[in-house]
Amino acid sequence: MAIFEGFTDREVDQIKNTGTHVTLPADWSPIWEKTPADKAYIILSGEASVRREGEEIARLGAGDIFGEGAIVANKLRNASIVTLTKVELIHFTRDQVNQLRDEVPAFAEALDRTAKERLGQ
Repeated sequence: MAIFEGFTDREVDQIKNTGTHVTLPADWSPIWEKTPADKAYIILSGEASVRREGEEIARLGAGDIFGEGAIVANKLRNASIVTLTKVELIHFTRDQVNQLRDEVPAFAEALDRTAKERLGQ
């Protein structure tokens, strides 16, 4: 899975065990544009659409993380996420994301890199 590439098995287990495993149906929106950064998700299976002002700008699948950019940048969300299929996810609160950033340096680096790429910095 993309977000876990280069991590040790111990780091992957710590990340997976910190969050809560959830299943969402198709056509569900777990994150909304212009709302506070209070959660992030890693997709284990399924597909989701990233939408800005209602227009799709990207698609996400297994191994992708979303919701992290606004947490890392401490800004409001710049896009909404809508599931296209049933998705299996790991849900993280803002506090859990920050805890993992402190405890797993490779996770912090991956989040920073992903957030910079997505925010065009």
